[in-house]
Amino acid sequence: MYYVHSVIEIARRYGFEVKMNESMSKHTTFKIGGNAEVFITVNNIEGLIDILQRCRENEVPVFILGKGSNLLVSDDGIDGVVIKLGGKFKDIAMLDDETVYCAAGVSLARLCSYACDKGLSGLEFAWGIPGSVGGAVYMNAGAYGGEMKDVVTSSSYIDKEGKTGSFCIAQMNMGYRHSIYSENGYVITGATFRLHRDSHVEIRNRMDEIMKKRKDKQPVEFPSAGSVFKRPEGYYAGTLIQEAGLMGKSVGGAQVSEKHAGFIINKGEATCRDVLKLIKQVQKTVKEKSGVELECEIKPTGKF
Repeated sequence: MYYVHSVIEIARRYGFEVKMNESMSKHTTFKIGGNAEVFITVNNIEGLIDILQRCRENEVPVFILGKGSNLLVSDDGIDGVVIKLGGKFKDIAMLDDETVYCAAGVSLARLCSYACDKGLSGLEFAWGIPGSVGGAVYMNAGAYGGEMKDVVTSSSYIDKEGKTGSFCIAQMNMGYRHSIYSENGYVITGATFRLHRDSHVEIRNRMDEIMKKRKDKQPVEFPSAGSVFKRPEGYYAGTLIQEAGLMGKSVGGAQVSEKHAGFIINKGEATCRDVLKLIKQVQKTVKEKSGVELECEIKPTGKF
């Protein structure tokens, strides 16, 4: 049995916003998910460390939420504490002419716009990825030929003992949809990005071109969690799903997009159970048709 009340007391002592039984459907791009038992927006690192330590001492489950863009939350919700990063975790600053520090709670959209305004190129690939900086570093997010590992030089964290530290890029073990944070349980608090000078007009043109490609090829008009499956070696997941005749396949309110088969969309009132059932059907059919096993990229979270 864990005791969440002492965690709430700490949060309120710091003046953090605390919500009880908060619907996670409000906080995921899929617009799916039951209630978080306790939902806390933290505004500074001291309070975050104290809350994490109290959660550990009282065996309270804790989940750090980014923009909820790669997430499938259980219909039964999430036990314990969900933490959202606000306040100081929304800071961006120039460290030198080509280096930007960005706190983990900043959206990729805001970071990309900031870099463009400063005449700094390198992040155009991330324009339109609906995630946070922390989440993007955690999973080495990428698109259109670029990845976080191409521009990140270091990251800062809180470890399991509540101590702060940092990794340089060589220590971060960044690969396809993976980083050291995928396995160590540390909380990312920020990252530094090494970019290069260019005309902000040219940068904006590239960003606009990438956004047009996204809108043309992806079902951005519907709630989703982005690409559902990792890219199998030598294949494209979307192509395999399309060739298996699964475009438009539905379970409840969940549907394999008719625009891009690599996406499952929420057509309205989709549940987590609908999405999971559809994922299993897609995996089974693709395996039967092509012999390829599709591995999920989105993260099921909560009470299963």
